[in-house]
Amino acid sequence: MTKPRVLMADDHSILLAGLRRLVEDSCEVVGMVEDGRALIEAANRIKPDLILLDISMPLLNGLDAAREIKKSLPDCKLLFLTMHASPTYATEALKAGGNGYLLKQSAASELPMAIEAVCHGQTYLTPAITRSVLETALQSDKAEMRRAVGDLTLRQREVLQLIGEGKSTKDIATLLKVSVKTVEFHKGRLMEQLDVHSTADLIKFAIAEGLAATDTGLT
Repeated sequence: MTKPRVLMADDHSILLAGLRRLVEDSCEVVGMVEDGRALIEAANRIKPDLILLDISMPLLNGLDAAREIKKSLPDCKLLFLTMHASPTYATEALKAGGNGYLLKQSAASELPMAIEAVCHGQTYLTPAITRSVLETALQSDKAEMRRAVGDLTLRQREVLQLIGEGKSTKDIATLLKVSVKTVEFHKGRLMEQLDVHSTADLIKFAIAEGLAATDTGLT
């Protein structure tokens, strides 16, 4: 049987090396990247069978990266591997096109069977949060749980994440290939929609919602 071709994405190189050792007997590791934008580029170039990705990554978070990848590679399997044990994150990961969700602390014991399940067309959810995820998904009246973020456009989320990571307006304009004036426009709209009144408030909001990757360990 042909080994699945796997692309891995996490902003911690040591963790990537460890994950590679875990999967290389059963998978062909075809690439490793450390931010969300590099992941999209590598995915479209390599066209892997499976992507292992974190949620919290620099430049573009895993959820938005997944949404973009699914547009061009709908058949690519996405397996989220993260420290976020919240059922809200797990639900959002599945909505973004994820085929599986497990926690980093369970990787050593769960990753091989999660990869096998996902590659065979199943959805894998770590037992640690499966019940909570199902209960959350069934409670449609709680759809507004993540305040306002769901109403933002992809470009607004991109700008918000980069602000949260401390990027200047000029840096954001360069990364997104738009004008400084356009970034300022999005920033103003974000403040209006999120009902915040300063860049510092936007940074706090981005971090609180898990959009901004911060250097606080394995997240």
